Amino acid sequence: MSLTSLDGSGIFAIVIVFLAVLTLYLGVKTVPQGYNWTVERFGRYTKMLGPGLNLIVPFVDQIGRRMNVMEQVIDIPQQDVISKDNATVTVDGVAFFQVVDAAKASYEVAQLDLAIIKLTMTNIRSVMGSMDLDQMLSHRDEINERLLRVVDAAVSPWGVKVNRIEIKDIVPPANLVEAMARQMKAEREKRAEILTAEGERQSQILRAEGAKQSQILEAEGRREAAFRDAEARERLAQAEAKATEMVSQAIARGDTSALNYFVAQQYLKAFTELARSPNQKVLMLPIEATGVLGALAGITEIAKGAFDGKGPTPPAPTATRPTGPTGPAFTTAMSPPRTT
Repeated sequence: MSLTSLDGSGIFAIVIVFLAVLTLYLGVKTVPQGYNWTVERFGRYTKMLGPGLNLIVPFVDQIGRRMNVMEQVIDIPQQDVISKDNATVTVDGVAFFQVVDAAKASYEVAQLDLAIIKLTMTNIRSVMGSMDLDQMLSHRDEINERLLRVVDAAVSPWGVKVNRIEIKDIVPPANLVEAMARQMKAEREKRAEILTAEGERQSQILRAEGAKQSQILEAEGRREAAFRDAEARERLAQAEAKATEMVSQAIARGDTSALNYFVAQQYLKAFTELARSPNQKVLMLPIEATGVLGALAGITEIAKGAFDGKGPTPPAPTATRPTGPTGPAFTTAMSPPRTT
């Protein structure tokens, strides 16, 4: 059946079906997840359509803006920034934002992405221009924090929330990089020399402390030895005095054996010291044997009397000669040898 053969009722039915399909198409809207659509009635915003199936008035309402409410990222283009100390660096970055009010983001600002980019670039120049080059290179976290605070406050009337702003690269000029490398090398050499000098200084201090402690200990040792020597000499002197006293008492009692013992002891001690002399190689002593034997006999009698509980027995006149200082035995012992 051709179109020309249709009567008026058939054409009307076709028009009704077409209008029904068109009405259904214009009145039913399906919004995908992560998006919000605005509805405009005769060009004026009326409501917002959320994700899912939505109904609007066909032929009267229409879809205005399709806003992405997911978090988005935009690149901040490179730009030259002059620092506080007049160093020119090239800076770029990224910004992460999210639309929290689709109506404001649709009708409060035109070209939302471009507006955020321009606003971020302007604030990068403001924030980083107030810092020295060293601060720029070592305080990126501070720069990011200040940028985020300023830009987020500026885009808040647009229904947008800026979550993060990150500076990607800070590129100084090539000659400035070389100068910084030389400065870093000089600084490290300086620190190395300081550490070496400090180590030598500490070593010298420790050696000096050790020498001081050694001298103190040595002086204390000499002091202790002197005290011990003095004590020994004092005790020796006391013993000598006691022996002399005992000999004096024996003489007072008429006991000449004690005197012989004392003189013989001193006599032998003197020759012992002569024998110990380091410069004495040969020693000739013309001593009469009878004098020495007489002195030894007197010593024997004193010891025997001490052990037996009896007084000393004087030697027989025919056994020994007197050994006193003026006796013949003493004089003969000290006389030089005769030569014929």
